[in-house]
Amino acid sequence: MADYEEDQITSARFELNTSFPEGVSALRFLLSCQNSRPGNSTDSTPPKQVLEMEAHGSGKSSRKRKKEGSNGEAEEDVTPAKMPRCSVGLTEPAPFADEIEVPHNTPYIRVTLEEARRGTPLERPVRVYADGIFDVFHSGHARALMQAKQLFPNTHLIVGVCDDDLTHKFKGFTVMNEDERYDAVSHCRYVDEVVRNAPWSLSSEFLTKHRIDFVAHDDIPYSSAGSDDVYKHIKEAGMFAPTQRTEGISTSDIITRIVRDYDVYVRRNLQRGYTAKELNVSFINEKKYHLQERVDKVKQKVKNVEERSKEFVQKVEEKSIDLIQKWEEKSREFIGNFLQMFGPEGALKHMLKEGKGRMLQAISPRQSPNSSPSRERSPSPTFRLPFFTKISPPPSPRAGSARAYHISEDEEDED
Repeated sequence: MADYEEDQITSARFELNTSFPEGVSALRFLLSCQNSRPGNSTDSTPPKQVLEMEAHGSGKSSRKRKKEGSNGEAEEDVTPAKMPRCSVGLTEPAPFADEIEVPHNTPYIRVTLEEARRGTPLERPVRVYADGIFDVFHSGHARALMQAKQLFPNTHLIVGVCDDDLTHKFKGFTVMNEDERYDAVSHCRYVDEVVRNAPWSLSSEFLTKHRIDFVAHDDIPYSSAGSDDVYKHIKEAGMFAPTQRTEGISTSDIITRIVRDYDVYVRRNLQRGYTAKELNVSFINEKKYHLQERVDKVKQKVKNVEERSKEFVQKVEEKSIDLIQKWEEKSREFIGNFLQMFGPEGALKHMLKEGKGRMLQAISPRQSPNSSPSRERSPSPTFRLPFFTKISPPPSPRAGSARAYHISEDEEDED
């Protein structure tokens, strides 16, 4: 019974990345299988009922709304179904092949390509094998395994990893040892089973032992171990499933970057506290790297000062330009006000003219017009003494006119 539950769990893992009913039932089914294992909390709903519930509720995952088209007719706009947010996922790495109990009472019958594409029952997934070195595990490896996982609707992905002896013999020295490479592959989400100490060339006995239906690899001929293509007999048997390589990323490219910028990474690790002995760096090179680091710091400081000085000069220029513009505006305003006050037609000239006219008018006497009648003051009564009998003669006309003039001037002053 435990073997059957383990097969259910491993066969249901494909649903996380394939189109098995809307992708939602896969998570629910995997959760129910995990809860049914010993030591986990049990769910009262069996996996079969969960699938039926998901099948009945799958019709609600997409909504239709009507909208009017250009011709006025109602058109249905189908919004794509979205997967609900769920935190259920894989919580354990993929098991190793030598740690899984294989049921020997079930005969090995290989699945044909048509049957695999059409879909197989959950209890009989298509067993796809992909092998490699997987040194410095990167996204190119993960994408290749993802393609192998998505070859068929129900796929059980087996990944073979070669050990250090075979790898160093046929391909070269690796950065990671075999245990590190095993562990890296087992933690890939697309992997269901890991085969340690995988062979360099696949034999029929190995295929039968692991019940392999198809072998996934890129279609480029892989010449090694005295063969033009180590997958030639697999292709002839109709068991080869091609995948695509990810351009721009490979283990060799990553190593090339490190070798190309060796000094940069050595200095980086020295800064992080690694010793020269751990980095296999001589005493002279260590001092050289430390000196380079100090020189770079000084250069960086000088660069920062230059940038700050440029910013300061730029700010000063901007402020000086603003001050010059304001000064020009103020100077134009001052010159305009000065010309308005002291110019040829300025206000000061008008003020002087007006004051001069007033002064002249105040200094010079006014003459009465000729047409105005002259007013004569009546002669005052003369005081005569009793002993004076002689009457004074009347004033001459000239004297009378002159007197009249003085009298008129006095009256005008009084007015």
